[in-house]
Amino acid sequence: MRLSRLSWFLAPVTLITAACGGQAEMARPAVHDVAPAEVKLSGGGTFGAPAPRAAAIVYDRALVPPGASARVTAESGAVLSTAKVEVSGFLPRRTYGVHLHVNPCGADPEEAGPHYRQHGHSHASATSEVWLDFTTDRRGAATAAAKQDWAFIPGRPPRSLVIHAEPTRAEGTDAGAAGPRVACVTLAER
Repeated sequence: MRLSRLSWFLAPVTLITAACGGQAEMARPAVHDVAPAEVKLSGGGTFGAPAPRAAAIVYDRALVPPGASARVTAESGAVLSTAKVEVSGFLPRRTYGVHLHVNPCGADPEEAGPHYRQHGHSHASATSEVWLDFTTDRRGAATAAAKQDWAFIPGRPPRSLVIHAEPTRAEGTDAGAAGPRVACVTLAER
């Protein structure tokens, strides 16, 4: 008799506990099994004259001599992006301004469009854009890398790396300016 009274008492407690446990499970945020979209871009080669589907275009042979080449990689995850450029055959001991741009390279240097910028930012800075300025060594080679704490805009990653004639200005009303565009590398997903 005692056992049945205890069973009668424990049965509702068990049901209430199970019901509360079920509600607690439902209140937890859902865990997504989908990994954040990663973007991996690359481009490069020996700089040549503008041509359809050219990977590396030169606009100024005085600043980017024949035989100059570049290799570019850019990657983005959910909250971080990195970019790297390696060049050879450029003028020795010279600084170039370098940025990621929104469009692929074209016959006209302006076809690469404006600098690629962190979504929502209207001003140019080394934290809201990807700047990869480099100074070449005595052989005309250099490597530069940048790391940002923001990701590329989903579905709209940068499409080119543009090399400018001057170092990037970091302050003032012309922040982000770096002179004429002397070369361009189109980036493609890899």
